[in-house]
Amino acid sequence: MDICPKCGLPKQACICEEIAKEEQRITIRTEKRRFGKITTIISGFDKGVNLKDLAKKLKAEMACGGTIRGNEIELQGDHTKKIKDTLVRLGFREDQINE
Repeated sequence: MDICPKCGLPKQACICEEIAKEEQRITIRTEKRRFGKITTIISGFDKGVNLKDLAKKLKAEMACGGTIRGNEIELQGDHTKKIKDTLVRLGFREDQINE
């Protein structure tokens, strides 16, 4: 059985990611890209959050494509209305999300 080096709990009971989710300052913004395409950019994540897994869940929820660039998640399209509710449902606190 693997032990988490941060919290000392077994990997199945590890709470590091939940603690990291509560300490985030997330910013949601849109950018206009080439050919007039709108991209939603979610930034402000620390190292404790699994960006790959979070991006996969957001892309599935929003039914769009996207990628991870640095510490930001980019989603194709304008999702500013729905993204906050989705992030809250995934475990982030509402008062930490700035639009």
